[in-house]
Amino acid sequence: MPRLLLRFEGLALFFLATAAFAYMGLSWWLYAILFLAPDLSFAAYTAGPKPGAVVYNALHSTLGPAVLAGFGWLSNNALLIGLAAIWAAHIGFDRMLGYGLKYASGFKDTHLGRIGLKSAGA
Repeated sequence: MPRLLLRFEGLALFFLATAAFAYMGLSWWLYAILFLAPDLSFAAYTAGPKPGAVVYNALHSTLGPAVLAGFGWLSNNALLIGLAAIWAAHIGFDRMLGYGLKYASGFKDTHLGRIGLKSAGA
């Protein structure tokens, strides 16, 4: 049951962040181009599982978009808020699919459980 709730939280984050982006009135091309940008962090895994996990987690934690949205709000900058919304939507989408923050032991070990074809219930 907790994993299901965490996936629904991801779904909620995805939809709310996408709605926030729509509210900002920015180009949907920007959303389409940047939605998968945090996944470029996969490249850090070429340096090993520990640095890979650090970089992946830095780009897949909700802290980054929250801080960016805060700066956007304080500076009344719609672009910063929109970028934060895209970033948060990506994180929500990943969580909805069961992809969580990574442990240094390997890419498949996440805070939501082990991922992959042979992982039950992840």
